[in-house]
Amino acid sequence: MTFPRLALGRVLMALFTLLLVSAIIFLMLEVLPGDVAIRILGREANPEAILNLRAQLGLDRPALERYLSWLGGIVLHLDFGEAVTSNRPITEILAPRILNTLYLAGAAFTLYVPLAIVPAMIQAIHRDRAVDHVISAITLALLSTPDFLLATFLLILFVIEFPLFPAVSIVDEESSFTEYARALVLPSVTLALVMAVYAVRMLRDNLIEVLDSEYVRMAELKGLPRRKVLLRHALPNALIPTLNITALNLAYIIGGVVVVEKLFSYPGFGSLLVDSLQLRDLPLVEATVLVAAAVYIFANLLADLGAMLLNPRLRGELA
Repeated sequence: MTFPRLALGRVLMALFTLLLVSAIIFLMLEVLPGDVAIRILGREANPEAILNLRAQLGLDRPALERYLSWLGGIVLHLDFGEAVTSNRPITEILAPRILNTLYLAGAAFTLYVPLAIVPAMIQAIHRDRAVDHVISAITLALLSTPDFLLATFLLILFVIEFPLFPAVSIVDEESSFTEYARALVLPSVTLALVMAVYAVRMLRDNLIEVLDSEYVRMAELKGLPRRKVLLRHALPNALIPTLNITALNLAYIIGGVVVVEKLFSYPGFGSLLVDSLQLRDLPLVEATVLVAAAVYIFANLLADLGAMLLNPRLRGELA
């Protein structure tokens, strides 16, 4: 099967999965026990306020009609409705939070790539030597360290012992580039380290396996420089299995970074998800969960497409 057909199949499957997830999200909130308006406002709320909220949420309409209206608004107009707690369009609430998390994700991913590739390459080249054992010990220690503990350690080190960065990463639309950069350092380093340790261990093993393969040995026997063999032949093939971890890491940055954002008081998407749950703002909960699911699905889609592009046979057909 050719690359375009495989890619189209993966894209259609991703879209179908996202549609299924949207239905599950809506259904899960629909089948929660009790009246949604009473859960939001409390049992002591004014009956008139409850009726108004039910009308605002469309609870006086059939569930299927509400779902199709909600889904149609998202697909056609990127309209997630209004937040209950602020009566603001959810898109206006999501946009700056997603943008902040994208800044954080970009900074973390920029650090993640060299932190994952360079140590793995050093270990593969110097396998079973002292440097290999030292890096393995460091990655194992970081792998055993929860993200909140690593973040706390960085706060103690670079805020208390060596006051180089702010203790809280509070930024807004009026913050300057320098303020953003300083606020992003500690959260991005924390995320990059948490993500990289998983990739390093897998990439090391993959590189060793590829370096021992026949075609790499043949390239070396033909007189190609060791560096060229490593970068052009071994590394691209060793990266294929690591792409799945990278996809999970991308999804983790967008939707699962709640602890890090909360610890550094960074106003990102993950903290918005927690805030919407605490405020019991169900339209905002639906929107944030759907966006997080979309990121997860399309991160895996990009990993699949990247793996296919790195496949020499499919890459040859594409060319």
